[in-house]
Amino acid sequence: MPHDFTGQRVLITGGNMGLGAGVARGFLAAGAELIIAGIEPDVPDTAARWAQEFGRPVTGVTADIARPDDVARLADAAGPLDALINNAGLELITPIADPSPEVDATFRRITEINVIGTFSVIRALLPRLRDGGRIVNTASVWGKTAVAEFSAYCASKHAVIGLTRSLAHELAPRGISVNAVCPGWVRTTASMRSLGEMATRSGQTEDTLLAEITGAQALPGLMEPDDMAEMYLFLASAAARNITGQSFSVDRGESM
Repeated sequence: MPHDFTGQRVLITGGNMGLGAGVARGFLAAGAELIIAGIEPDVPDTAARWAQEFGRPVTGVTADIARPDDVARLADAAGPLDALINNAGLELITPIADPSPEVDATFRRITEINVIGTFSVIRALLPRLRDGGRIVNTASVWGKTAVAEFSAYCASKHAVIGLTRSLAHELAPRGISVNAVCPGWVRTTASMRSLGEMATRSGQTEDTLLAEITGAQALPGLMEPDDMAEMYLFLASAAARNITGQSFSVDRGESM
């Protein structure tokens, strides 16, 4: 079914690049007015470019969701919302046997962004979200499974699924649904960086490892960011009015 978000306002964290950009462009194509937030300084430039391309309002806010002042500023800029897409996240390797202090710092940073930041954004923007609105969180297929040496990222995405389930109960009296999307392998800067780390540490080439990973999927092949948009559109639409507290894998059959 085609989705029509004309007249609706949607905020997407991490909406300026990678998977988030694919989702953002999907909402714009469906008629939504958009607020995108990202840590990069060129977020307002991306918003201006999309506003011209799609012919509708797009606001860009540079914000680090691990910083309370930035989250407060984002809430001030948001205005009334129909849907909140919590997509901002950090994916880095954290080998537990590596004694370097950088691993500890990275573990904390991933937790601050993926877990505390997601919670903080929902908490701050909840007064802006209408009754009957939608919250969609980006988890990961690794939030249902796991891989070695990405303990912080895997743990954080398990936490996002738990947060989704708890808030689905808590926000049900306002008619707000809370669901999560669990992407598999999507061609983004973050996932290709992880692929490179995994290949180096396993002694394989990136091409060999990627072929092994995607070949293990029921449907082989690597997804692109635009491939993810439809699930977010569905969960933010009236078609998903009876769905809450769920975590949907979009992974070409990587996990079953």
